[in-house]
Amino acid sequence: MSDSAEEGFDMTDKQMEERAETLLASSKNGILNIIKAGDPVLRRKSGKAWGALSPELLLNLIEAMRLTMLDAPGVGLAGPQVGLPLSLAVVEDHDRGIEGDERERSEFPFHVIIDPVYHPVEEKGEKPFFEGCLSVPGFQAVRRRWLEVDATWLDEEGVKHEERLHGWPARIFQHETDHLHGEIYIDKANTRSLTTYENLKDYWHIERTPDDMAKACDFEL
Repeated sequence: MSDSAEEGFDMTDKQMEERAETLLASSKNGILNIIKAGDPVLRRKSGKAWGALSPELLLNLIEAMRLTMLDAPGVGLAGPQVGLPLSLAVVEDHDRGIEGDERERSEFPFHVIIDPVYHPVEEKGEKPFFEGCLSVPGFQAVRRRWLEVDATWLDEEGVKHEERLHGWPARIFQHETDHLHGEIYIDKANTRSLTTYENLKDYWHIERTPDDMAKACDFEL
């Protein structure tokens, strides 16, 4: 259990720095502990990250979060997932996918996303697909996400970025940003689609789609 439940969530910048320093000091070979579902820190809105930590501490935290994400392995990791209620996440995916891939994967190089927000491109609609989370290990479920979003965030130097994201990068950005508002993907997933990783690999990988699963497992998308 993290200490966040005892400390509360109205933390001053000094308390946030102390919390970050404690987390980094407790890491093993630079790898942080990933908080699992049930810890209150995953259910509260995170505080603004820019300016909350010293520049050096912020960079050290970012490096640890990236190492933790890659070690897991995952394609994104948010502050609350390491026990820090700050509006900060790291994302990275180098899988370009294959032609006809329902996920619409594309290169999503390493990004630090600080105080991110997104707005759906509503005319592009939503798309259901399998999704998992490092804080809910061992399972995936079908979750509808906006196919395209207009994303805004600050990087580690405080530079503002604005980009329209499509497909899998858009899903990653939505997933991590939602963490910063106290949401876990399973909150709005189709619970009848919940599957272990083993069954996902055995039954629903490669050519199979959420539509195939909906027919086989008797649910509507």
